[in-house]
Amino acid sequence: MTTAHSELLRLCNALGDPTRDLVLSAEGNVSSRDDNPESGTSHMIIKASGCSLATMIDRDLLLVDRQVISPLLDQENVSDDVTAAAYRASVVGGGTSPRMPSVEAILHSVLYDETHAQVVAHTHPTAVNAILCSTSPELLVGGALFPDMIVVLGRRQLLLPYIDPGVPLARAVRKAVRGFIAEEGTGPRVIYLANHGLFVLASSPDEALQITTMVVKVARIISGSLAAGGPAFLPSHHVDRIENRPDEQYRRGLLAAAASKET
Repeated sequence: MTTAHSELLRLCNALGDPTRDLVLSAEGNVSSRDDNPESGTSHMIIKASGCSLATMIDRDLLLVDRQVISPLLDQENVSDDVTAAAYRASVVGGGTSPRMPSVEAILHSVLYDETHAQVVAHTHPTAVNAILCSTSPELLVGGALFPDMIVVLGRRQLLLPYIDPGVPLARAVRKAVRGFIAEEGTGPRVIYLANHGLFVLASSPDEALQITTMVVKVARIISGSLAAGGPAFLPSHHVDRIENRPDEQYRRGLLAAAASKET
């Protein structure tokens, strides 16, 4: 097992831990970038479809060639059969194996093509979905609530309405991410999908877990605040100050470094 596989597998098992209440059964998917500039390959390691994050082992991680599935994004009227065939063909060394990457593989591929993310983690936390499945999912992107939220999640996050998973969702996310980068100058760290779950974009497996944990905390605070009149988002000048404070930037660097060392 390579180091990349080992680190990703550890993240999978952590996200699947029942005590965290992030996923059940075969829910969720996780991947890591595995590009090789020298050979020109654009690969990723991703969870196989139908596996449980909690009990995954090395053989449940597949090496996928992103260049095989990316063309689906620009094809018209892509059928489920065409998508499935491309997914099977994308598995490096897969041969005649029936194993396929997660249905969200093309969305993971989009996020690697459009951002600098090294790890992508998709989960369905109960605390977060309680809001995403409500009449007010926009509360999750309504603003910043406290300094650590800004340090870990960034100033803004993305929210998309429910879209059919697979190619349609990947196309919508690609468009939304490009718009976000045009406005913010950087990619999002969190993408919320209404009535579905969230995608986290991180620089390492441990940062992915860190961001996911912070998102759950934010969701719990928002839900709790509704009993006391609703969330009080910080004014924009405070958010800008926290985002740019030297001590907060220093702390963000320390958190990223700590995550890298843990992996």
